[in-house]
Amino acid sequence: MPRHDKPFVVLGVCGGIAAYKAVEVCRQLVDAGVHVAPVLTDDAQQFIGAVTFSALASEPAQTSLFGHMAPSLRHPGSAASAPGPDPIPHTRLGQAADLIVVAPATAKLLGKYAAGISDDLLSATLLATRAPVLVCPAMHTEMWEHAAVQANLATLRARGVHVCEPDVGRLAGGDVGAGRLADPARIAAMALELLGARPRALSGRTVVVTAGGTREAIDPVRFVGNRSSGKMGHALAAAAARAGARTVLITTAARHVAGGVEVVRVESAEEMHDAVMARVGEADAVIMAAAVADFRPKTVAAEKMKKSQGVPEIVLEPTVDILAALGRTKRPGQVVVGFAAETERLRDNAAAKLVAKRVDLIVANDVSAPDAGFEVDTNRALLLDANGAVEETPLLTKDALAALVVDRVADLLGGHENDQLT
Repeated sequence: MPRHDKPFVVLGVCGGIAAYKAVEVCRQLVDAGVHVAPVLTDDAQQFIGAVTFSALASEPAQTSLFGHMAPSLRHPGSAASAPGPDPIPHTRLGQAADLIVVAPATAKLLGKYAAGISDDLLSATLLATRAPVLVCPAMHTEMWEHAAVQANLATLRARGVHVCEPDVGRLAGGDVGAGRLADPARIAAMALELLGARPRALSGRTVVVTAGGTREAIDPVRFVGNRSSGKMGHALAAAAARAGARTVLITTAARHVAGGVEVVRVESAEEMHDAVMARVGEADAVIMAAAVADFRPKTVAAEKMKKSQGVPEIVLEPTVDILAALGRTKRPGQVVVGFAAETERLRDNAAAKLVAKRVDLIVANDVSAPDAGFEVDTNRALLLDANGAVEETPLLTKDALAALVVDRVADLLGGHENDQLT
């Protein structure tokens, strides 16, 4: 017997300028048939009033651990649903919740939640629930990038808390950077997916993602490589898993891997080729985000080269072109995505690669840009597909761009299904 007729979401709102966006999150969830119980911190009420949420949500907003009249948390009409003084609102909310969403989640809230501190209704409710929790951080860039905030997020992720990464954009005071609250539609979509209220876009699919820069050995110590950190590929694997796909990540990068993702560790272009080809037969989509070396030393020294031996002559030869091989051999209905790291003529070079490699989608970016190249957390990209669609993104976090690319992959897979039906 369910606890209530509709999915029950506690919407926690913290004190930040982005608190006004939580109103739209509330509205979208209610419109989707969700029972929304707002909980506002004292700081949140400095930015927006509880009456606004009370008017739009499924029940009056709650703001205090003490002296609040209890709203209905069970089936309407039951004896237990009658309003009255509630000495333990955090326990009632925590037990009733199918999901808790905190938007915006401030650095203060993340710190308290990670440390197990419960000094107000929202933080106490978070500790009193066994329901899934989705936190949506929003803060200035300097705060978002602070080691303490990132450590707290890592702690929460390790405990199974879901995180809706912030966007890059205009912040309070006219600044621009990472830390802007994610779009309310993205937050609502993630909440509905966690509730199981909407089918995930890649449920039942298998997606293979590659990540990181390959290393081509010169001798047992040295190698030919590139500056790829693997951040984009790992973000894509996480996004594919969130979208419901069985996800295989073939990576050279020693980075955090999202839960539920199968990992295959490789180092060289040849090893990556072999790993991809071993998995491509089971894949509905392959996303080649890895920066695979174009060349490798023709011969590899068995021992470390010594400076005393003089300057060595290193003769290079081409590596196997994994993306081209995928384009040539892809089966009907399979989607192949390539990445193009460029420093000039971005659109022309990306369009040429799309055709030459015979892939379905190219994601191109200018790696010479300081905020969109290697080893940074942000990216802006140009997406071109084989149907002629062109999409230019603003500056996004790599997690946000990964979610966008995975959405496009889902669209392409759906389109291929329609083509086969006709």
